[in-house]
Amino acid sequence: MLWYKVPAKIYFKRGATDLALRELQGKKRAFIVTDRFLFNSGMTNVITNVLDDIGVDYQIFFDVKPDPTLSTINDAMMMVNAYQPDVFIALGGGSSMDAAKILWLMYEQPETVFEDIAMRFMDIRKRICMLPTLGQKAEMVCIPTTSGTGSEVTPFAIITDDATHVKYAIADYALTPNVAIVDPNLVDSMPKGLTAVSGIDAITHAIEAYVSVMGTNFTNSNSLEALKLLFRYLPRSYREGKNDPIAREKVHYAATIAGMAFANAFLGVCHSMAHKLGAMFGVPHGMANALLINQVIKFNATDKPAKQTAFPQYKFPNAKAKYGQIADELGLGGKNDDEKVQLLIDAITEMKKELGLPMSIKDFGIDENEFMSKLDEMVELAFDDQCTGANPRYPLFEEIKQMYIDAYHGKI
Repeated sequence: MLWYKVPAKIYFKRGATDLALRELQGKKRAFIVTDRFLFNSGMTNVITNVLDDIGVDYQIFFDVKPDPTLSTINDAMMMVNAYQPDVFIALGGGSSMDAAKILWLMYEQPETVFEDIAMRFMDIRKRICMLPTLGQKAEMVCIPTTSGTGSEVTPFAIITDDATHVKYAIADYALTPNVAIVDPNLVDSMPKGLTAVSGIDAITHAIEAYVSVMGTNFTNSNSLEALKLLFRYLPRSYREGKNDPIAREKVHYAATIAGMAFANAFLGVCHSMAHKLGAMFGVPHGMANALLINQVIKFNATDKPAKQTAFPQYKFPNAKAKYGQIADELGLGGKNDDEKVQLLIDAITEMKKELGLPMSIKDFGIDENEFMSKLDEMVELAFDDQCTGANPRYPLFEEIKQMYIDAYHGKI
């Protein structure tokens, strides 16, 4: 059986936060999860003003940091267990939403063993270990303040164990938020750098979901719509910021639409490699994807994909043809799939230039000797990453290594 699972309610429009939160009337206690910057800037007022108006009590945890850790979660859980909320509200980027999802999970399922639920899988629909349905004690509302992660509509969360430095990638549809509020008013003030890396992250989400082995007609339409919006409006959003509210709005919606695609189709080896590059060298996630996506497209766009023999039960897509379809949707031209793939790579390269992103890992500032000293470890970890299983061409170690090396030097 196939399915398409997203939050039961997705609100989108400028100012949607106020109206959507009023549907929480009747709730007793809301636990708001955010970061210190958003709290200090007063962004949480858009939530608390409404909760005050409808008579919902609240507490705010504002100590979420990038790549949230179990120690942070444990600190917050002391507040959660004492407060006993009946709704969680996540405000922020991917880290705040990841933290809120983990808090929700631990609140409702306190016996959770992360090693069990983080087990790798080929198909999330056939997992050995699954979470029971959440929402018996509290609902989950996610409100993104960046335009990229799509976490407000996905069943994914990442948590790091401080003691072992192990990153647990939790993937289970039980973690899908009940409500997503996609309000462009909350992203107008995004700085240019964040606009660029979050936007290219959304582009990578849509591309990888479209060529994924688990892509379907339901997810493909999301991927293509997101890409059309992003290629049209992301450069404008980057250049003009809040002075171009239409572009800000369209990019914000596109990030969520791309999230809906990869929530159900999953991602690929670009994300696998980006996860490890980011962990090893502190490269922001969207930036890491930007540095790797061209090499991955070139690798996948082959006439002889190597994966069918490894997993004969799956029908693997012709990635070259699907990249060609993306090029067609974007109006890039090309007489055949080979030309279309190259034109797509060229368009992404031009997009990265417009966004002021580096063209290679070397340009990002990573020393070559240090990079090479950690390369084999990154290759092994990327091969073993959860996202690799959905890639349309199953890579060998040496192929991942070559993609990393090509990306380091900016070679296509």
